[in-house]
Amino acid sequence: MSKRDYYEVLGVDRNATPEEIKKAYRKLARQYHPDVNKSPDAEEKFKEVKEAYDVLSDPEKRARYDQFGHADPNAGGFGGFGGFGGGDVGGGFGGFEDIFDMFFGGRRTNPNAPRRGADVEMTMTLEFEEAVFGAEKTIEVPREERCDTCHGSGAKPGTNPQTCPACRGTGQEETVQNTPFGRFINRRTCSRCYGRGVIIQNPCPTCRGTGRMRVTRKIQVNIPAGVEDGSQLRMAGEGESGVNGGPPRDLYILLRVKPHPFFSRDGYDLYCEVPISFVQAALGDEIEVPTLTGKVKLKIPPGTQSETYFRLRGKGVPRLRGHGQGDQHVKVVVVVPKRLTERQKQLLWEFAAEEALQQEPPADRAGKGPGGQETLFDRMKRAFRGEA
Repeated sequence: MSKRDYYEVLGVDRNATPEEIKKAYRKLARQYHPDVNKSPDAEEKFKEVKEAYDVLSDPEKRARYDQFGHADPNAGGFGGFGGFGGGDVGGGFGGFEDIFDMFFGGRRTNPNAPRRGADVEMTMTLEFEEAVFGAEKTIEVPREERCDTCHGSGAKPGTNPQTCPACRGTGQEETVQNTPFGRFINRRTCSRCYGRGVIIQNPCPTCRGTGRMRVTRKIQVNIPAGVEDGSQLRMAGEGESGVNGGPPRDLYILLRVKPHPFFSRDGYDLYCEVPISFVQAALGDEIEVPTLTGKVKLKIPPGTQSETYFRLRGKGVPRLRGHGQGDQHVKVVVVVPKRLTERQKQLLWEFAAEEALQQEPPADRAGKGPGGQETLFDRMKRAFRGEA
């Protein structure tokens, strides 16, 4: 029985490109592979498809086939499946690379296929108040974009890139070696087009044939209220533009917050220290405390000890998800004056004398303080006297 035309077997015309031939072969090979198709004639059809592809995928064999048909005087015809056992399917399938490409998606990629751009990362410094209340900032982002002059083709306006004749647009050069163990294909980046698949005869004067250009864009950034030092903002689509019409990537902004001279922050809570005098701590007072939204009054009860904390509810940092605010914690620190007038010294000595009299326990209390409880001073006196 005479053999069918190889182009007819693969269902392509005689001007089909290598990619069209490859695509048709993969489709038919999946359809008729004996492990998938259990029809009685599936094995023969698979062998026929493989034989047609072995010839049409090889530039030299394809040229001879186009000239002589099945009766090539230099090769004695194109018959034979080309597998391990001289065409026996049970002996293995020829062309490890082709079988791998067919069933596992292949290892080659189209150099002209759309590809996403690259992410861009930047750092932005904020004032303390900007991080707390949010802000609108304008930043300059350096990134690669499609050349506006050639629209990404890399060719001078009015001209077009030419398909690389060495790799026929695949971006890879192939060397085929037939061995007793099958047909091996070695692929490497095309040395003529450097993997692009096209040759730029007349490069674009703006991008010099790359199709891309380095630009700096001004972008408005909305800083949400409540961000912290080390937070990261993602701006979708503001990264570098894609290649060959691919989508752009994203811009990531790392936030650094300057310290505040008065406030410190822990999550959504603020902390600060406020000095008070000995008199205010002893007698109590009402003082004004700074907050990020203005001054508020804080009541200091009599007898307040140094480094006591007071809480101002809702005076902290707004929460990112909008669920209220944190608190402000105020630590009061009693400040001891370094210089005193003679009158102040006299008053303090009188106060010390009064305090000493108050601390001296009556005889009926047997060294006990008010209410019969032993005070700190009582314990100190007993220690100095060597009493247990």
